[in-house]
Amino acid sequence: MSSYTLISSDSHIIEPADLWQERIDRKFRDRAPRLVHEGEVDQWYADGVKFGNIGTNQQAGLRFEAPDRLTAGGTMATAPRGGFDPHAHVQDMDVDGVAGGVLYPSQGLTVYRVPDSELLSAIFRAYNDWLADFCKTYPHRLKGIAMLNVDRVDDAVGELQRAAKLGLAGAMIPLRPMEQRYDHPMYEPLWAAAHDLDMPLSLHVATYRWRPGTDPDAMTQDAVEFSNREYDVRMALASIIFAGAFERYPKLRVGAVEFEVAWVPYFLSRMDNTYTERAVGVKRERFKDGMLPSDFFRRNVFISFQEDDLGIQLRSYIGVDNLMWGSDYPHAESTFPKSREIVERILKDVPEDEKAKIAGGNAAKLYHFN
Repeated sequence: MSSYTLISSDSHIIEPADLWQERIDRKFRDRAPRLVHEGEVDQWYADGVKFGNIGTNQQAGLRFEAPDRLTAGGTMATAPRGGFDPHAHVQDMDVDGVAGGVLYPSQGLTVYRVPDSELLSAIFRAYNDWLADFCKTYPHRLKGIAMLNVDRVDDAVGELQRAAKLGLAGAMIPLRPMEQRYDHPMYEPLWAAAHDLDMPLSLHVATYRWRPGTDPDAMTQDAVEFSNREYDVRMALASIIFAGAFERYPKLRVGAVEFEVAWVPYFLSRMDNTYTERAVGVKRERFKDGMLPSDFFRRNVFISFQEDDLGIQLRSYIGVDNLMWGSDYPHAESTFPKSREIVERILKDVPEDEKAKIAGGNAAKLYHFN
């Protein structure tokens, strides 16, 4: 096998049952996320709204050992200790041959469906505090990604600044904001702050913000939507690119996380074609120095994959420096505990210098792994 360093750009924690009761601002405690045992499932609620349950988010390894035992339901009693204990998490990384991990929430991904914006910000502050403590145990191996509420951009900027002081390595914003797309001028302070703080922003799958007039309990995806889930990340990235954010903030980095990558070449072609040949809907001013939308993508966007063999074959169209592998530990679809074996298979025909970047080098550079 090749002697590259393996870093997961997309791993997860499992939120402890007492996280929010212990840490949230006292005024929100009665409405804070709580875990309710319903039948054979532990289900999260916040302010009466149902969000993630303990199921496929905690079944790493079963796809290899006993796929017939995979289930959509589960309880904290069966959750792997590595999901909520940093020592056990690092031990599992050692078993898997992974040197470092970038950490996202699990059930917290869908808490964006809670309507009350002030409560949501309090939920995120408490989570970010907990995650920072989790990562401090192994600061050279664990890099946490803060959660941001962008309903009020000044609130998002303040929490991003606080997250940087806490030692977190980046932040995530919802795939779909509550009202305004990411090409709206209201987000300008957020792009500026992320640029100045050197804090990458992530667009992770499943992070759909509640919108007025919709039922938060109905915000689930069926097979059709799930099969086309990269639609929303394309919309978000195109909004940021065409708004000129990357031209104004050349060190701003925004990533698509857990969408695989083979769709990217066509997306880049469509943006360039729209920019060069379509008059309708394209900004009148042109980018400086002859830059195209695809140039900004390759300079400013990072993209995480898990097992996308076709995407790796198309890497020259995507950009080798943009690609980062992720294990998705401890979720059911995770490559744990066979990550090195799987990555080696996917990258077997890739030159060693490119392999080193994709397997871990790009993530190490972006998130300042030592």
